[in-house]
Amino acid sequence: MAFPEDVLSEDEHVVLHLHPHWKALIRPVAVLVLAVAAVVVGVLFLPSGGGGSVALAVIGGLALLAVLVLAVWPYVSWRSTHYLFTSERVVLQHGVFSRDRRDIPLSRVNDHSMSQQFAGRLLGYGTLTIESAGERGQSVLHDVPRVDRVQTKLYELVEAFDDRHSLGDGELREILGERDTAAGA
Repeated sequence: MAFPEDVLSEDEHVVLHLHPHWKALIRPVAVLVLAVAAVVVGVLFLPSGGGGSVALAVIGGLALLAVLVLAVWPYVSWRSTHYLFTSERVVLQHGVFSRDRRDIPLSRVNDHSMSQQFAGRLLGYGTLTIESAGERGQSVLHDVPRVDRVQTKLYELVEAFDDRHSLGDGELREILGERDTAAGA
């Protein structure tokens, strides 16, 4: 479930590796607690033997099913969702049995915005929208933890990428001067 480092290029390094906000785990934890409570109540209050044992087995089976479907699966899904920000791109990956991944090169990021509802401001999460040049255009990342800081970091990454991959005024003048010198010779 960890993000494989072998998908990174040679000079690329991870700046931020996030999963969706922990609020996604509130319901799974509540289901787990309620399932354990139901089994404990069944053990304490159902008569032993006969119908009580059958009822306890039914309660235990339903509790196990509820935990698997409503607690374990959401946890595994949450854990396999990755928001990865590297020095070269933004990688969005999700999927348990099958995997979907979208790479957005920093050179193609045109715009990014964030929004937070009231609950998101209280708990520290929000939605980050990344507008990129290309066919798919817009990517929406839901429940991003510390979305304001992530947006600022994305801005810094895009600016640093642009600085590394573009010519400065001095470099451009030097290249033009060399060209003019070579053309005059």
